[in-house]
Amino acid sequence: MGPGPPAAGAGAPPRPLSLAARLSYAVGHFLNDLCASMWFTYLLLYLHSVRAYSSRGAGVLLLLGQVADGLCTPLVGYEVDRAAGRCARCGPRKAWHLVGTTCVLLSFPFIFSPCLGCGPTTPEWAALLYYGPFIVIFQFGWAATQIAHLSLIPELITNDHEKVELTALRYAFTVVANITVYGAAWLLLHLQASAHMAPTQDISDQLGVQDVPVFRNLSLLVVGIGAIFSLLFHLGTREGRKQLVEEPDEHSPLLAPTTARPLVLWKHWLRQPSFYQVGLLYMSTRLIVNLSQTYMAMYLTYSLNLPKKFIATIPLVMYLSGFFSSFLMNPVNKWIGRNMTYFVGLLVILAFAAWVALADGLGVAVYAAAVLLGTGCATILVTSLAMTADLIGPHTHSGAFVYGAMSFSDKVANGLAVMVIQSLYPCSSELCCEACVGFYHWVMVAVTGGVGMAATLFLCSLLIWPIRLRS
Repeated sequence: MGPGPPAAGAGAPPRPLSLAARLSYAVGHFLNDLCASMWFTYLLLYLHSVRAYSSRGAGVLLLLGQVADGLCTPLVGYEVDRAAGRCARCGPRKAWHLVGTTCVLLSFPFIFSPCLGCGPTTPEWAALLYYGPFIVIFQFGWAATQIAHLSLIPELITNDHEKVELTALRYAFTVVANITVYGAAWLLLHLQASAHMAPTQDISDQLGVQDVPVFRNLSLLVVGIGAIFSLLFHLGTREGRKQLVEEPDEHSPLLAPTTARPLVLWKHWLRQPSFYQVGLLYMSTRLIVNLSQTYMAMYLTYSLNLPKKFIATIPLVMYLSGFFSSFLMNPVNKWIGRNMTYFVGLLVILAFAAWVALADGLGVAVYAAAVLLGTGCATILVTSLAMTADLIGPHTHSGAFVYGAMSFSDKVANGLAVMVIQSLYPCSSELCCEACVGFYHWVMVAVTGGVGMAATLFLCSLLIWPIRLRS
């Protein structure tokens, strides 16, 4: 049995979602977004500069998290699709969302807190081993929440422009989550500086062990706010409960009714060229967004030698610009189409990469560069998610597997990329030497400009062979 076009005249088009329903859906990923903001922006900085673990050790923990997330994501996606019709009180996607939210809430604060029972003589490998289980539980919960939430988009909405609008609204709350994290980080750092005036002011202006309470309190604040928004999602979002779709076997009828839509099961997606085209584009998009977010703090701290408050203010500027640009996604998509919108976003990111590569020191212009990067990342991320929803189309019963497979490639690629970069760290000691100044400079150029060029090639393939399912 293979894929086919949806049957015509299947019934009246569904009514559009109300504003309240759209907002309640959009906040369902808020906890994940808060945690992801801390994970990608501050994990390496916290482990390396605050806890004084080795560059490679910090990279191993981030790689562990990304691999765990990548392995869990397609498995959760497959189980979400199989669970249709088995949850009596709510839909299967909301049930998995609840499971994932619980895991995130219980594990995330331990990642940004000191190792319990560890002392000055505790070897690094033992401390890293302590963090491992919490990271795996967190990444499983994060994957379950993400896939359950993403797979609701084609379930709730069928109109293409409404998909872009809902995806943009979802991303707008992603930006709000990032703004919340960076605003809270700035406030906590500012309060810490106010409490250490005069003799220790110069010392506290650089990251160190004295900043452990800042990151611990920030993680507790993140899970507290995220729990409230997850509750709003579950109270305000209604998922339709469908009949369980079984895979065909020897007992299945040879001929399906003529009005039925042929099923697209998980194994059928693996034979679709568009599945790989969109997957590669989504993977490169996530590489640009996540790696630039991960190494921005290192770039600001070591390459530009800025005070530690900039690790909050510059990402804040990035996501404010992304927040405002996300509201333009729907009209721009209607005007020039998906592919050209993505291309415009890539041009903005490549302009940022060229600026960073050619400028010796940015100075106050770092704020303008942050606006470019934030706008470009918001554009390509929203558009790539809309392309994924286009790929799934009406075949929502296997949509969670598609999102899971896309996320698997992006998580593993991000983890491996971070591990490679951390292995190339040029300083023999864990303190930044003169070589690491240029190192993080060119890392920022590579993760934006280099990956951006690869994304351009994947986009060209979609221009030549547009997204469609083949029989």
